[in-house]
Amino acid sequence: MMMKYRINRRAALGLIGGSAASVLVPVPGSKVSAQTLDKVSYQTNWRAQAEHGGFYLAVTNGIYKKYGIDADIRPGGPQQNPSQLLLGGRVDMIMSNSFEAIRYAQENIPFLCIASIFQKDPQVLISHPGQGNDTLAALKGKPILVGAAGRTSYWPFLKAKFGYTDEQIRPYTFNMAPFLADKTISQQGFLSSEPFAIQKGGVNPVVHLIADAGFENYNTTINISQKMVAEKKDLVQRFVTASLEGWAEYMKAGPSAAAANAQILKDNPDMDQEKIDYAVKVMNEKGIVLSGDALTLGIGAMTDARWASFYKTMTEAGVFPPGVDIKKAYSLEFVNKGVGKA
Repeated sequence: MMMKYRINRRAALGLIGGSAASVLVPVPGSKVSAQTLDKVSYQTNWRAQAEHGGFYLAVTNGIYKKYGIDADIRPGGPQQNPSQLLLGGRVDMIMSNSFEAIRYAQENIPFLCIASIFQKDPQVLISHPGQGNDTLAALKGKPILVGAAGRTSYWPFLKAKFGYTDEQIRPYTFNMAPFLADKTISQQGFLSSEPFAIQKGGVNPVVHLIADAGFENYNTTINISQKMVAEKKDLVQRFVTASLEGWAEYMKAGPSAAAANAQILKDNPDMDQEKIDYAVKVMNEKGIVLSGDALTLGIGAMTDARWASFYKTMTEAGVFPPGVDIKKAYSLEFVNKGVGKA
């Protein structure tokens, strides 16, 4: 589920985003009376799941249509690379993260991030109980199963913050069996996924949310071309606002989420309602969507200060070079309007 961060710059040329329709809605929140809808495509980073629920709810409950949009939410999967689809102009927007947005700025590619649904990256490390591994600091020097993408994202942060070393890394193959067989091993995971599977395997794990240690990566973002932002600003604003309203409703986990969950189950036969319920529960408990700046600025919130802080931290960790103009990586124009704030 982790994103790949290398960018093919040549693929970024000539992008045209969004298909036009004849009528726009000038005021966010007003109901549409047009007979045509603007088509917008949004590519997620994995198969349909609760972590995408707000987008699904905005479709199934008619929020996008209220804003004059025919939204195509496209599930991802192991054979898809959302970044390539975006850079090649095959999709209008993708689900991504801060790392990729800063790479845009670093390599002078005309794309940017315009909203972050997740205020906390759901990346976790998972340990067995009763082994003295109750904090991230306690894992220093101990074996941890880490995937390739993690070694270039959160692992440098952990090395800088807690003194981890590459000698601790063991290959992670997205299989729970090695972890379940060895109590001394910890492993990577996503808050709403691997801990659930491990509990089903008979272990009540210790779950370390890396974001709570200061890992400020924005996740489940909306990344888009500068061209579409410039040429279809009203459409972009309507898509963002509708998406945020969908997330505000989905996180309430009430009856209004039923249709969205039904569509998730339809799009992903490997999903089940128990997994969905668990994911929504832990996302709410840990403030994945509603915490920090989102409490006052609304769902999707981003700030200059946090972007600057994340860039500084990860530059010091050796992930980014100094001197990148990170203001090119994002725009605050479409968020921080109080949508869904507590």
